[in-house]
Amino acid sequence: MPFVLYLLGLAVFAQATSEFMLSGLGPAIAQDLGVSIPTAGWLTSAFALGMIAGAPAIAVLGARWPRRRTLLITLTVFLVVHVLGALTTSFTILLLTRVLAALANAGFLAIALAAATSLVRPDAKGRATSVLLGGTTLACIVGVPAGALLGQHLGWRSAFWAVAIISLPALIAILRSVPARMTGPAALAGLRISRGLVVLLLLGALVNGATFCSFTYLAPVLTEVTGLRAAWVPLLLALFGLGSFAGVTIAGRYADRRRHRPVFVAGGILLLGWCAFALTASVPAATVVLVFLQGGLSFAVGSTLIAYALYAGSDSPVLAGGLATAALNVGAAVGPVIGGLGIDQGGYRAPLWVSAALVGTALCFGTAGLRRARLG
Repeated sequence: MPFVLYLLGLAVFAQATSEFMLSGLGPAIAQDLGVSIPTAGWLTSAFALGMIAGAPAIAVLGARWPRRRTLLITLTVFLVVHVLGALTTSFTILLLTRVLAALANAGFLAIALAAATSLVRPDAKGRATSVLLGGTTLACIVGVPAGALLGQHLGWRSAFWAVAIISLPALIAILRSVPARMTGPAALAGLRISRGLVVLLLLGALVNGATFCSFTYLAPVLTEVTGLRAAWVPLLLALFGLGSFAGVTIAGRYADRRRHRPVFVAGGILLLGWCAFALTASVPAATVVLVFLQGGLSFAVGSTLIAYALYAGSDSPVLAGGLATAALNVGAAVGPVIGGLGIDQGGYRAPLWVSAALVGTALCFGTAGLRRARLG
């Protein structure tokens, strides 16, 4: 893999850290800026909505520009708004910076997926995708805990400064190493929104929704259902992240074979894993094993589906990358909402059952849809 892909992955790492780190910084931000904790939660919602809207919109706007220019603009905006966020004393301005950061993040990821797949052989899209999405999994392992530690010891603003600083090497690498290749208007118009592409995007959203449904509420599952002390929570969150990284890395090689049976087998095991987790969540040993296993399977299946979508949308990789990014974030936004409703009705095991239901739905749609679709 070209070295520049790993530097693009570094930018994705910074962006994913920014997206997830507010889970540990919300109370401090609320106290410092004089708002309630629920109001501070708007920062997370604003980011999610910006990601959903920004990916296809910026992909369309940037499709006529050289990819290097679009990557530079979006990453520069992302960096600058984090500096503004670190300096501001206004919650309204901070909220605006989160929206702008999300728009830039979504646009960057959409273009980066297209750029990554054009920097490798035509049959290596899966491995290129796994390098970029590996940045997201590393954020779960390293970035989010580090952001929480910075917030505890140096204040929440230090986490925003750290994200800006981490983005700098990637910015320099893009300037020096990414070829300025035009996609052209024809590439944008050439994307056929085939049934296969739509099915793959839907499956990606469902699987990612299942992942973030349970990941969002993993802490209360561990403390309230499994009965572990709070000190164990960061370790098991990191274990989930390690599993995710392993899953993405392994899946990158298999995705390029473009054989659907293995991903459906893995999806079936993923479904059984969520059911087993729900049934055995009160058993610490089983919980530890399943946290790692479900992290690996979730990201392996999800990243493979996104790689398939990029193959199916190879006529216009920029727009296909934008749609894939939007699909991931629809799942990341909707999954926790459904999981929260489940908690209201059935307690802290409910998100695990909801995750099983979402994966089961994906398998049903996938089996029916992909049989009738010819994937490119």
